[in-house]
Amino acid sequence: MGSIIAEIGSVHDGSFGNAIKLVEAAAACGADTVKFQTHIAEAETLADAPMPAYFTGEPRMAYFRRTTFTPAQWRELRAACARVGVRFLSSPFSLEAVDLLEEVGVEAYKIASGEVSNLPLLEKIATTGKPVLLSSGMSNWAELDAAVAALRKGGPLTILQCASAYPCPPEGVGLNVIGEMRTRYAIPVGFSDHTHGSAAAFAAAALGARVIEKHFTFSRLMYGSDAANGMEPADFRAFCQGLRDIWTMTSHPVDKDDLSAFRDMKRIFEKSVVSAHFMTEGHVLTEADLAFKKPGDGIPAAGWRELVGRKLRRALPADHKLSLDDLV
Repeated sequence: MGSIIAEIGSVHDGSFGNAIKLVEAAAACGADTVKFQTHIAEAETLADAPMPAYFTGEPRMAYFRRTTFTPAQWRELRAACARVGVRFLSSPFSLEAVDLLEEVGVEAYKIASGEVSNLPLLEKIATTGKPVLLSSGMSNWAELDAAVAALRKGGPLTILQCASAYPCPPEGVGLNVIGEMRTRYAIPVGFSDHTHGSAAAFAAAALGARVIEKHFTFSRLMYGSDAANGMEPADFRAFCQGLRDIWTMTSHPVDKDDLSAFRDMKRIFEKSVVSAHFMTEGHVLTEADLAFKKPGDGIPAAGWRELVGRKLRRALPADHKLSLDDLV
């Protein structure tokens, strides 16, 4: 079975109470893991760094300062995850953020798409030996090769196909890359979904993605950089169930030659060869003498040609289910 990550990111907008409630809501909807973003503004950005086009509400430095948590709050978030039975995960955006998360006791790391080329960060994370999820959103193969090489020195590694577009249109999803990554790196592959809806993630799961990440929010009307492209609780609950159904299907291959489960259905729904009308003893059967009717527990309709030209041992009424005992 795969794993579902509810990407909370910064959708809490700096409210510690909202962060706790988002953890509880994601767990109630069926997430296995909740993922945050650990920002230390001065350690990761210059004061004049631009905001992304999809969120220009306030300067980047001010936004990160306002929405960060204290070490004690991060520890309480981790404890809240443990209370409701979900894994605590976060993306660090600086070397200092890795130190903070190590102090907090993070169980695994997520590398955000914009950090793939930040090899000093990746090398530091690798030294922890903890599991790592590598998002590939804005990187080419050469950049991913270097990132994978750095992270292989650490703990278990999973790579996620992702497109850094918010929202991502269907033509930009890149489902083909899932198989290419699996072949290229021989490690587990997942999918970080930035589309609206469930179709892309469901397709990715069917193609072998074992980890699915989806932005999660109380409401897409909330303020902030992530909420507008998140999935609300009612939809996220159905999303989680759909993914688990798909993973159940893909993990249970069916042998088309094993029809034991359909034995009763075949008897009820398939057809047997029956007499089309009254026939006398010694009558030589022709195609016109045969009809095909339920149930399917007699001579199968598929075997009708083998009966043509055979002689009847006895007279038969119409709608008699033929058997080999009826034939000379």
